[in-house]
Amino acid sequence: MTESASPALGGEARVIEFLERQVTELRLNPGSKLPTERELAEHSGQSRTTVRRALGMLEARGRIIRHVGRGTFLAPGSGPGPEPGTTGISPADIMAARLLVEPPTMPLVVTAATQADFAEMGRCLRGGEEAESYTEFEQWDAALHRSFALASHNGLLVRICDLTNDARHEPLWGKLKQNSFTPERRDEYTRDHRAIVAALTDRDATVAQAAMRDHLLRVRRYLLGE
Repeated sequence: MTESASPALGGEARVIEFLERQVTELRLNPGSKLPTERELAEHSGQSRTTVRRALGMLEARGRIIRHVGRGTFLAPGSGPGPEPGTTGISPADIMAARLLVEPPTMPLVVTAATQADFAEMGRCLRGGEEAESYTEFEQWDAALHRSFALASHNGLLVRICDLTNDARHEPLWGKLKQNSFTPERRDEYTRDHRAIVAALTDRDATVAQAAMRDHLLRVRRYLLGE
């Protein structure tokens, strides 16, 4: 699990760097249990709120898995990730790929999703609605879209989602997204997310696919002016 942390992320970055050292020094393997939130807060010198945000970032990128009542674990297959700013993938490329992949995935999700998958979508949706900052909202946004991929129960689609989430850590993406982010647009994104989750829960593939496409077109328009 290599998540090179940006100084701009402050406390979250220090938590991630501490976890990186733990994984390396203790030679932890996928499936290994990680320290508790309390232990991470004590050893990294950060608040538990900051620790939770950092873990959310790692979870959104598929590096860790959190189980309520059991703890946090290294995700299967989690290995070194790309350094931020080194993928060379533009925001336009990211949005083009997402439009090609995510809307057509919705019918598969409608067919394959379990009640546990819907519960995870709901958890991510609530996290975004309760987010107190742009960074936290973006983290839950990525986690929600990953929950859609996971609900397809198709490993390749999950991997594609992880690649696009990695690319979203490019500095240009972050700059454009944050500069285009307003309270009004956050509300629009939230309504979009609710519509997608509602359609999937209703097992309505046509509505879910259209809702996802409309959402991504909105993101592209605000991000790139297209």
